[in-house]
Amino acid sequence: MTEGPRPVVGIAWYRKDQWDELLRVSEDRSKLEASYGEWLVEAQTVSRRLRDRGLEVIRVDVDVEDLVRWCRERGTRVTAQSRASYVAEKAEKEGNSPES
Repeated sequence: MTEGPRPVVGIAWYRKDQWDELLRVSEDRSKLEASYGEWLVEAQTVSRRLRDRGLEVIRVDVDVEDLVRWCRERGTRVTAQSRASYVAEKAEKEGNSPES
């Protein structure tokens, strides 16, 4: 039996040097991890769990300045929902490849 393609999910991949800026611009900063290191551990755990469930995980590089511009153009604030929408749109546009 041939398996079809695995469902794909994009996961935001933040940059260490931009973490403080992400916290500064996010309205829901209290929902984000306090440090980049904490976020990285959580992101790796979530990625692993998704792969274990049979999903194909792609890392979507998030440039905070680009995220803020994207939100401004859409008249939205930087929140979990807008970050997720940004990642989904960017993943679809750029056809990111799975993480290794």
